[in-house]
Amino acid sequence: MDSLLNSAFAQSATDATSTQQGLMSFLPLVILFVAFYFFLIRPQMNRQRDHQKIVEGLHKGDEVVITGGMLGRISDVGDNYLKLEVAKGIEVKVQKQAVATVLPKGTIKEI
Repeated sequence: MDSLLNSAFAQSATDATSTQQGLMSFLPLVILFVAFYFFLIRPQMNRQRDHQKIVEGLHKGDEVVITGGMLGRISDVGDNYLKLEVAKGIEVKVQKQAVATVLPKGTIKEI
């Protein structure tokens, strides 16, 4: 009878140890996800939010650079598109999302 009790106690002790080992093996995955969140996901969300503010704040007369590197002055703003004057009398229609940067006034001396 003593041998049955000893084996029962030994079995419950090994079950608790294996549960702790299972949780400890899952810990590196949790740490990896937290690191990905703080180093990759969160900064990208902040950049998207900043870009959205730039796009929403576009007005006629703003000087901008689009993602292709072309720069010009906004001559008309629509819902999804804007007209960009890249030279005198030359306008290009581009998507608002293509705007990379808004330049300070007077950056483009003469278009």
